[in-house]
Amino acid sequence: MNIGITCYPTYGGSGAIAAELGQALARKGHKVHFVSYSIPFRLQEYSQNIYFHNVEVMPYPLFKYPPYTLALAAKMADVALEAELDILHVHYAVPHATCAFLARHMLRDRDIKVITTLHGTDITLVGSDKSFYRITRFSIEESQGVTAVSESLKRDTQSLFEIDTDIRVIPNFVDVNRFRRGDGHCDISNFVDDDEKVIVHVSNFRPVKRIGDIIRMYAEVRTRVKCKLLLVGEGPERIPMQELVRELGLQDGVVFLGEQEGVDRILSCSDLYLLPSEQESFGLSALEAMSCGVPVIGANAGGLPELVRHGVTGFITEVGDIDQMARHATELLADDDYRQTIGRQARQRVLDNFADEAVVPQYEAYYDEVLHG
Repeated sequence: MNIGITCYPTYGGSGAIAAELGQALARKGHKVHFVSYSIPFRLQEYSQNIYFHNVEVMPYPLFKYPPYTLALAAKMADVALEAELDILHVHYAVPHATCAFLARHMLRDRDIKVITTLHGTDITLVGSDKSFYRITRFSIEESQGVTAVSESLKRDTQSLFEIDTDIRVIPNFVDVNRFRRGDGHCDISNFVDDDEKVIVHVSNFRPVKRIGDIIRMYAEVRTRVKCKLLLVGEGPERIPMQELVRELGLQDGVVFLGEQEGVDRILSCSDLYLLPSEQESFGLSALEAMSCGVPVIGANAGGLPELVRHGVTGFITEVGDIDQMARHATELLADDDYRQTIGRQARQRVLDNFADEAVVPQYEAYYDEVLHG
């Protein structure tokens, strides 16, 4: 098949999955064309069957804001025609599904199919805004296929927009050969002493991630177990969280690493991963941690309980319950055998359900289903 993929190329779960999916499809012989304003951050190198098409926005004095969406729709149509695409697979409902709708109707002589993958904030944040509600709903309903990364997100979408559109749940996946635990794969020795346990969180530092809960929990846990907290990412909460660390006197224990390309090399030598978000449609970073054999403590929100099995691959706590998180964290960090058992079970759950070899064929089957009615 000839497949066009559009995503946000910056750091984030939707862009990561889109890039990983495109690379996996290319390895299986499909021709994959990425259409975006820059190369997706997980698309680290060109390989056979992968093409990138840059969207350029024309500067013009009358445009207060550059019309990226129109440029994207036009580029989608051009690529679809020139590369004879069968499918435009867009990640995020707005604006990408909307642009794909325009591109499809520009190519009236070609019955190109649009598949929209919903990732979370395109529904729970952007789509729920009154100014975007109608166009988000329209873009979903006008797609020939719609997928969601969790049952929770599917339910939220159908309830919020009051639609009966068939939404296929295809979970996020991970390259289990890259995200693994292994000798020589570790990359945090400059920040952590040999006798310290390692707690990690990776995100875009938005308020919904509740990073303050992580820092306050760490303040409790470090009194019982020698450990360091590594915070990976950038976003609006970084400066406030640095202030909180100073207020609590934790500067010697909390390390802000910023955005990192090699997250796998950090996770592969971590002991515990935290994701206490109040809203999390799936939790890709938690999946990547589990693939590295790292137990996860997550919140009872969205799709996280579909990923983390309480007491088996980690723990699920109520949103904002710092004491509960601290208890579970202490149990895991203080007992190496127990933590390693939970970590092995986490890795096995990923291998059984969320490995690329298990999930990518689901996309291929869905493509075929949409193409052939």
